[in-house]
Amino acid sequence: MRQFKHFTLGGIQQKIFNLVLIVVILVMAAYSVVIFHQMNSINALVSDANEKQRASITSISENTMQAVINQSLTTSTQLQAQVADNIFSDTADIVKSLGDYTRLLFEHSERYSARETPLPEKNADGKASIQLLTEEGVNTEDPVIAEKLGLIGNLSEMMLSVYSRNKVDSCYIALPEGVMLLVDDHASSKFDEKGKIIPIPIREREWFRGANETGNLYFTDLVTDVFTGQSCVMCSVPVYADGQLVAVAGADLFLDNMESYVNASSGEVGFICIVNNQGHVVFSPGSKGTFQAKTGDEATDLRNAENKELAAFVTDALKGNTDIRLIEADGSSWYMAGAPIGTVGWSILTLVNKETTDQPTILMEQQHNDILTEARNNFTEELSRARTTIIVLLAAAAILGLTGALLLAKRIVKPLTIMTKRVVSLGGEDLQFKMEDTYRTGDEVEALAESFATLSARTLQYVDQVRSVTAEKERIGTELALATNIQASMLPHIFPAFPERPEFDIFATMDPAKEVGGDFFDYFLVDDDHLCIVIADVSGKGVPAALFMMASKIVLQSAAMMGCSPEEILRRANDTICSNNEMQMFVTVWLGVLELSTGKLIAANAGHEIPALRRPGKPFELYKDKHGFVIGGMEGVKYHPYEIQMEPGSKLFVYTDGVAEANNMDKELFGTERMIDALNEDPDAAPQQILKNVRGAVDRFVQDAEQFDDLTMLCLEYKGIGRQ
Repeated sequence: MRQFKHFTLGGIQQKIFNLVLIVVILVMAAYSVVIFHQMNSINALVSDANEKQRASITSISENTMQAVINQSLTTSTQLQAQVADNIFSDTADIVKSLGDYTRLLFEHSERYSARETPLPEKNADGKASIQLLTEEGVNTEDPVIAEKLGLIGNLSEMMLSVYSRNKVDSCYIALPEGVMLLVDDHASSKFDEKGKIIPIPIREREWFRGANETGNLYFTDLVTDVFTGQSCVMCSVPVYADGQLVAVAGADLFLDNMESYVNASSGEVGFICIVNNQGHVVFSPGSKGTFQAKTGDEATDLRNAENKELAAFVTDALKGNTDIRLIEADGSSWYMAGAPIGTVGWSILTLVNKETTDQPTILMEQQHNDILTEARNNFTEELSRARTTIIVLLAAAAILGLTGALLLAKRIVKPLTIMTKRVVSLGGEDLQFKMEDTYRTGDEVEALAESFATLSARTLQYVDQVRSVTAEKERIGTELALATNIQASMLPHIFPAFPERPEFDIFATMDPAKEVGGDFFDYFLVDDDHLCIVIADVSGKGVPAALFMMASKIVLQSAAMMGCSPEEILRRANDTICSNNEMQMFVTVWLGVLELSTGKLIAANAGHEIPALRRPGKPFELYKDKHGFVIGGMEGVKYHPYEIQMEPGSKLFVYTDGVAEANNMDKELFGTERMIDALNEDPDAAPQQILKNVRGAVDRFVQDAEQFDDLTMLCLEYKGIGRQ
């Protein structure tokens, strides 16, 4: 809070002022709403009437124009499609007839003698002529090819007649051997600059492949004629005899008239274009944009256009007559209609620019708006004067209300201000807040002061309690630290453990999950030739487990030092612990005695994890041993020993379940497979490095997850090199 003259910014005084201010504003707002609502209602009635009149004019104009467009656009599109279809239908009939004659010729070849098939003549332009064309490397003197050429030569007169009587630019018959007989009136185009006849890749041409692959009448996409360079459409049909393809008959159609007609349709209102059965624009007056005409290798299939409405329209137009649709394309809105060209599966599209058709409606709206604008301006001036008067009156009322709010807020806040200063001054030894006559206002202020007084007294009591608890916590922490040191000192912790004994090397670690843990390990010489190894895991955690661990360690070591066998050590330890185990705790133990002179290891397992063993030159593997019952669980249990022959270079790895059951943030266990992989990371390393490798693998797996169990490991390497 900040003090500004006699006004406290951010305090209750300001909040009271704000409350009064809000009330004044709400009253003024309500009054303003009523007044302005009445004015706006009148304004709305006038505007609504004007809008309805404008909408009526627009609707009538648009409906009239829409009806005209629907009628004329649909009819003209269908007529244009019918005219175009007649052109393609005539060509299809010509090609079918040529194919039928060719088939009959091959089916009755014995009736016909061979006829000459001349090569193109360079000076034969201007008149129709029969021309023999071949692919690169085709030998026309080959007996099979020569025989077939002589046969189709019988069609020369018919092909010349077809060409001269119909509106095709060439007709031809091609054989699967890569030769063709062609009729046109521009033979010189078949020669290159050196005067040699140009070889033609007949079987690679689209008209040949399309007829062969479909097995039916085939119209190509818009392609470039290989001789003239003009854009054209080729129609072809396969010819079969005895189930085999013997020829492909075809004709070229240079659609100059159709292209000129389409180009002439371009204008301000719209244009027409032709789309083939592959969705490609083949004829259009546009030189750019969506409807630009391109050859088949460059064209885009409009049925797959990103403009979904356009794609659907083109798809429907190729199937049949469409309704009139309004579609956005190339930054403009177009009324579109489509009609199919049935023979080739193409379609004619007619496009009319919506902006042009909307011009009459826009003009009528503009004239209507000009008339209304003048009337609205006059009405607005009168409303403006009325609003100014109302605003002046409301401002005067607001000033009077706010002045009263300031005076009232100051009187209410005065005792709170004094109370605040007293609370701020509390500190050091002065922590007691006491009631004063200034706070006795008989309202919530007095209740607040009494609460402060009570809270102050309780705070002093709480401070004393915190001091006592803190001192006790520090004492417990000191004792736990001492217990940790004591437990650590109980375990072997000097390495190398037996530097004077070259027969073996041993290393072990224990990391408790809490200050003290329940895991322990031990190793000691029972006599000059026997090394006892122990690793164990007590049930539970913390101080109880640590105490039980120490007792178990002492019992096991005492039995071992008496020279007992491993199974007898476990049996005696179990009976001793069970005799006075009121807490019903237990411990899992793996214990082994290694005869250093021979490498013979006798071991027994009381419910503990199975060890991992490495033979010389081999990787670590789990050694599935015999398990007995845990120590401390039940009296009279017998344990079964087993023997492992440790050869020089053999290594033994024993551990507690804290290794295999370490889990990461996803609650996934580390597992024995990952443990074996870590052991085999460097199996030839010394025991200390092996334990370091395993701990590193556990840490990388666990990462930031909390350690929930003690983690204890021991590794023994038997060298067998004899005493020195």
